[in-house]
Amino acid sequence: AGGVVVLRPGPVAGWLGDAAPAPTVAPTSEPDPSPVLAGPDANAPQPTPDGVRAAIDPLLGQAALGSRVNVSVVDVTTGQSLYARGGDEGTVPASVTKLVTGVTVLAARGPGHRIPTRAVAGATPGEVVLVGGGDPTLAVDGDGFYPGAARLDTLAEQVRQALGGAAPTKVTVDATLFPGPVHGPGWDADIPTGGYGGSITALMTDGARRDPAVARRTFDDTNGAAARFAEPDLAAGRAFARLLGLGDDVRVGRGKAPAAAGESAGAAPAPGTELGRVESLPMIRLVDIMISDSDNVVAEALARQVALARGQPASFAGGAAAMDAVVAELGLPADEISLADASGLSRTNRISPSLLTDLIALAGNGRRPELAAIFGGLPVAAWSGTLDGRYRVAATKAGAGAVRAKTGTLTGVHSIAGLVTTAEGRLLSFAVLTDRAVGDTDSTRQALDRITGALAGCGCR
Repeated sequence: AGGVVVLRPGPVAGWLGDAAPAPTVAPTSEPDPSPVLAGPDANAPQPTPDGVRAAIDPLLGQAALGSRVNVSVVDVTTGQSLYARGGDEGTVPASVTKLVTGVTVLAARGPGHRIPTRAVAGATPGEVVLVGGGDPTLAVDGDGFYPGAARLDTLAEQVRQALGGAAPTKVTVDATLFPGPVHGPGWDADIPTGGYGGSITALMTDGARRDPAVARRTFDDTNGAAARFAEPDLAAGRAFARLLGLGDDVRVGRGKAPAAAGESAGAAPAPGTELGRVESLPMIRLVDIMISDSDNVVAEALARQVALARGQPASFAGGAAAMDAVVAELGLPADEISLADASGLSRTNRISPSLLTDLIALAGNGRRPELAAIFGGLPVAAWSGTLDGRYRVAATKAGAGAVRAKTGTLTGVHSIAGLVTTAEGRLLSFAVLTDRAVGDTDSTRQALDRITGALAGCGCR
């Protein structure tokens, strides 16, 4: 979706930064890749509402879906609604919330935006203040969880050069950019400690993971769960202090960086002087990571970027309010969304299926090319991410390679929203949400896959 508009050298190269230098040796010849998701056919016949109804209506009564299944299907090119059942009803969305997070942060910040982490001179001689800008992917060194992330060891080297021969004596961390609670409202009790969420602070390394190398190695086996620091800002400060040579037993405290006060009269830099800065991957890549890995900590950090861009507090409440405002700016029905967080972990979130399909269609129709960055990380049926092991049985395999979607799961809540190419080449956006599911996880997921697979397998005329 939007591939013709966005996935080309010009804008993406600009969003990602300077292009890599041309190789001096010709690369090894490789065979052309097999297509995974069919591109839209501009001349494909448009499905009819009656055809879509005939394809999916019989599947909405599957027992595993429970008593409430809300659905919306929209033609991406025309924006026409082709099917709605409870389409305007707020439904618990689980992780498909991240589609809204991705679109709103791309609209508010732009695909090329990078999040800074800074070090400044403190108020006392030898004090270095590590200032968090909200980059959840910041690494300690080259063995971080997120490939290509900004690194504290790079920042520490900048600080040493800025200080000349002077040795730092103290590290203070400033994570005040994110005020308010560090855990989201409506989170299940085990979320802060269960490895899928964590404390959301403006300064952290590796999404607050304690051992990023182990987390990376075991990601598939644990479905992304990992042990996390309860106080990520202090953990990052201790790592930075070690990199500056202060030792493992140094005490790191919290504080606020002093405002820059101009030139120093002595050899030491004046309080507030910037000693170094590193910047995150561009926003287009952070959105990819959030969606492809369903990374809850990254999602909450990106919502706070929306808040900062719209003059709101960078908190759970401020992020939700700012996302709501951007949804309205995009011409979408903001009265059909009510958020408490940006990851979908909160059970108090409500989003209508029709808002999701309208949002996906807006991102995919080419009119706002920067928004199409949400599709880069979307799992492909029977191919990647959370859809890798799905759409592989006879009842669902029509969707293999034709469905690209974000999934969501909480106990009793299952959702899927994204894009599907019909058998005749028409691109549709869809959202299927059930928040009263009664089946086991596998049977409910397969019931959802049968619905979207039916759209892939028909011309729906």
